Amino acid sequence: MSVCVVWCAAALMLRVLAADAKELTITTIQDEPYAMTKGSQMEGYCIDLISELSKQLGFTYRVQMVKDHRYGAMDANGNWNGMIGEIIRGEADLAVAPLTVTAVREHVVDMTTPFIHTGLSFIMRKSSSSGSSAFSLLSPFSSDMWAGVLVAFLLTALCLFLVGRISPTEWAEPEKDEHSFTLLHSLWYITGALALQGAGPHPKALSGRVVGAIWWLFAVLLLACYFANFHSVLHSEHKHISSFEDLANQDVVDYGTIQSGSSMLFFKNSNNPVYRRLYQHMERKKSYVSSTSEGFRRAQEGNFAFIGEAVSLDLAVARYCTLTRAQEIISMRSYSIAAPLGSPLVKNLTIAILKLSEAGELTHLRDKWWASSCVGTDDHHESEALQSHDLRGLFLLLGLGLAVGLLLALLELLSRARSQAKAGKKSCCSVLTSELNRRFGSRGEVEEPERSEKSKA
Repeated sequence: MSVCVVWCAAALMLRVLAADAKELTITTIQDEPYAMTKGSQMEGYCIDLISELSKQLGFTYRVQMVKDHRYGAMDANGNWNGMIGEIIRGEADLAVAPLTVTAVREHVVDMTTPFIHTGLSFIMRKSSSSGSSAFSLLSPFSSDMWAGVLVAFLLTALCLFLVGRISPTEWAEPEKDEHSFTLLHSLWYITGALALQGAGPHPKALSGRVVGAIWWLFAVLLLACYFANFHSVLHSEHKHISSFEDLANQDVVDYGTIQSGSSMLFFKNSNNPVYRRLYQHMERKKSYVSSTSEGFRRAQEGNFAFIGEAVSLDLAVARYCTLTRAQEIISMRSYSIAAPLGSPLVKNLTIAILKLSEAGELTHLRDKWWASSCVGTDDHHESEALQSHDLRGLFLLLGLGLAVGLLLALLELLSRARSQAKAGKKSCCSVLTSELNRRFGSRGEVEEPERSEKSKA
């Protein structure tokens, strides 16, 4: 009897030693920042965790990516896919990834003590302003855009003034007629057009009408863009969603989570009326996403709240400054390492994880891979405001219209100069120069040659 006991103990010891000595096959999934490929190498939180565990337990390992890119769920036939399926089928010895500990998974695999604790929360695009501002009327346009509008305003007024001076239809006799389109009236005229009110007198020449029409078109399109963005800014400013109950009590901001994931199952199986309403909304709108990266992208685009595990959402907030995470966290859960049922590695791995936690190594890894780097814009308010390049086509249209108006005014003056030159048998250039002097020179300078000619006669 004693011999049998000794043999059994020896066999068990050899089994443990053999398990520790052989090269372990570890399956993981590509998910930032847990496991990422960098050239031919792999890096990430889980890769560093495996390295630290191998140092403590003295095992060698080989890391492979899960073939079907799934974490692990049971299908309709009772078969498991993903990393859990590879563990059950013996294709891998360990699964080191952000695997959520669930009762269903515990039935088919053994899981170590958690190395990360988290819960469910949601992220949204930041509100453009945390409070009302005295300059909120300026918020739809960026500072560059307002500068562009001011330059366009002044250039149009100057162009209208020049057209009024050059065109013979607008100012036929500079010595007798008063010039109606002074610089002050030109500013007043385009201000009235910008306010969609109008201010007379209106241009009579084709060139002046072209300039006026192109400015009216510019003003209408500019105001349409302003009011559309102003409505969006006001809407986002007055919408404060900080909890799941706030999310359920509104229907403006859409929301969703990963389809068929553990987060979706939580809402599906919950008896809480608020969580049930959230699930029914997601089912009705089919607002699920296929991956966390898609959820991050939709949240950045705005008007969408992505529900996921807080530790992953914290990573998105650290990477993208336009996002913010709700403070409320529900359904506390944790990530663990999975191993086959009855694996002798689970106990040793649990002890090693606890040692790393007590030594502060897990906190160090968390700070290393969740460091904020804010990819993209630094100022969310500026990102919501329309930039000058967003409406560059509108500015180009205005510039083209002003150029056409000036060209037409010059052609009108040239046509009159040719007619006068032919009637007076003078050169066209001298008549054109005389006309320009009459229109832009001082009246005294223009009248002096006329008086000298009269005295000679």
